[in-house]
Amino acid sequence: MPDDPHVAPSAAVAEALGVVHAYHARSKHRLERYAAGPETLDWSAQPDPFRTYTGAGVQLLPLGADALASRWQAVHRPGAIPPQPLNADTLGTLLELTLGLAAWKQAGPDRWAVRCNPSSGNLHPTEGYVLAQGLPGLADGLWHYRPREHALERRCAWPAPAVSSPRLYVGFSAVLWRELWKYGERAFRYCQLDAGHALGALAYAAAALGWHLRPVSIGHEALAALLGLDRDADFGKAEREEPELLVEVLAGGAASHTLPVIPPDAVWHGQANVLDRWPMYRWPVVDEVARASRRPAGVSEHASPADAALPPLQPAATEVRAATLIRARRSAQRFVRDAQQDLASFLRLLDALLPRTGLPPWSGLNAPVRVHPLLFVHRVEGLAAGVYVLPRSASAVTTLRSALSEGFTWDQPEGVPAHLPLYRLADGTTAKITRTLSCHQALAADCTFTLALLAEFDATLAAAPWAYRELHHEAGLIAQALYLHAEAEGLRGTGIGCFFDDAVHALLGLADARFQSLYHFTVGRPQPDARIASEPPYPDRR
Repeated sequence: MPDDPHVAPSAAVAEALGVVHAYHARSKHRLERYAAGPETLDWSAQPDPFRTYTGAGVQLLPLGADALASRWQAVHRPGAIPPQPLNADTLGTLLELTLGLAAWKQAGPDRWAVRCNPSSGNLHPTEGYVLAQGLPGLADGLWHYRPREHALERRCAWPAPAVSSPRLYVGFSAVLWRELWKYGERAFRYCQLDAGHALGALAYAAAALGWHLRPVSIGHEALAALLGLDRDADFGKAEREEPELLVEVLAGGAASHTLPVIPPDAVWHGQANVLDRWPMYRWPVVDEVARASRRPAGVSEHASPADAALPPLQPAATEVRAATLIRARRSAQRFVRDAQQDLASFLRLLDALLPRTGLPPWSGLNAPVRVHPLLFVHRVEGLAAGVYVLPRSASAVTTLRSALSEGFTWDQPEGVPAHLPLYRLADGTTAKITRTLSCHQALAADCTFTLALLAEFDATLAAAPWAYRELHHEAGLIAQALYLHAEAEGLRGTGIGCFFDDAVHALLGLADARFQSLYHFTVGRPQPDARIASEPPYPDRR
């Protein structure tokens, strides 16, 4: 399959591209109507947020986050954290800080879990799998992670040959129905953003253990087979999972390994549970875009997105432990309306979005930089309110200038570090505008700033329909960085998937699909809700 946009795609790829473009246009929210979704919701009949495999052996994992001493600042200094050994105990800490529960919440009769990886609507379509060889304390094989119990269930076992050092791979899949149930046709976008968030959560958790990630280039069919997601007999009437991505977890300077192969005589265990026994709607367009955007076999890996020339990142001056901050991450429900943010913290947040060599979350991305924040600044001390842009690659400065309105000024504000490519496009109060653009949500106006993540759309998708997922994954990584760095600054973030796509584009003067807005995000000072009580995530395990 060609990655070069100047090479004419095959008929099959051209057809898939047509499906992806049609889906993206069809799933846009518009000022006059929202994308197609369910007409009603019965929250008492929400799909089960926890997948299990009946009949698979379960191994409880230790809860090690409380004992992890790594500081948040050290996570951003390559080599500052001595690598922990790869074993069942440290794997438990990795999964606890990636997909594990962060707390239980209760308001009146309603009780729900929040997790370390954020999710649209707290629906959590992302499932995690572990492929392990030679890890002390864990038998070789494929395991599925159960966040409710913080446990692994063994899906597949085989007599693997001995290895000289432990090998660990983490795979993600998406249960599309968990998002479809609430969001209808737009749900596929949200599942991809959630996969990016989960990948970012994994990268930060790994860094806190002194580890790093290596993306594995693998086609859809091979990944489905490796994770056991193509086994019809194991799912039956249960909702299927869409394979998303695979990464190898490496300790310290360990070299990468050859991906294990599951032999034909491997023994599989477990039957997937049914998550929704009475589904009311069907959204075939999502199945179509899922098929069209699947990565084929043999696609070459991209270069690392990291920029080695950037100066060291200087995160917030805090002594908080990384595990404490990761588990404290929440989505703000409301912001203090008139709160101000100081310029230094604002610039630190933007600096954290530039991809640096050896720093999370960018090590998990197997693609070049193609997503760039457009910022609507409301209340940042020392910075005029208005519209700004942060091109995250040198080439994007040129492409964005040619695509956006000719009336923008492209001034560089005073007091901004030379390496930070922040450009002011226009001055003016934008709070009312951003509230309207973000589906009339007050969060987009009451924050200190909000942003729209603009993706290099047409050029990226040319001859590569699977890159539609990659763009959303990158947007999720950026948002995950904002979530955690905002917490470190004493602020809070919230991802916004509901926005009026083409109204955003019209405001920017975008006359074509060279750039498309994929995700909105807000940062501000949170307004606590005293009605919601918080409980420990695993009270019976402590």
